[in-house]
Amino acid sequence: VQLVESGGGLVQPGGSLRLSCETSGFYFASCRMSWVRQAPGKGLEWVSGVGSSGRSTDYAESVKGRFTISRDNAKKMVYLQMNNLKPEDTAVYYCTQGYAEERALQMFGNGVRGQGTQVTVSS
Repeated sequence: VQLVESGGGLVQPGGSLRLSCETSGFYFASCRMSWVRQAPGKGLEWVSGVGSSGRSTDYAESVKGRFTISRDNAKKMVYLQMNNLKPEDTAVYYCTQGYAEERALQMFGNGVRGQGTQVTVSS
């Protein structure tokens, strides 16, 4: 399993970023996926999950209404569109396998993750 996250950067509060996760080494089209994040000095937080077809999505309350997860099975990619970013969204963002919070965090803990991409929200 290989996961490569990209798209992070420095953005002002209220700004937007689109994160991408390129995947390989497993049958992507049948795999549920999630984004998780880790802020400095804080624990790991599940952010969002997407079902294998892309029709089912779920979000943490902290990002609901601002973030949108999606996937492209033909390209084996997962995306996270982040709008109206807040300073508290500052974190390293990772993609991993799994849909629900518990499963995604378990997979992350098992090493199913990439190098992450840094998102910094600051004026």
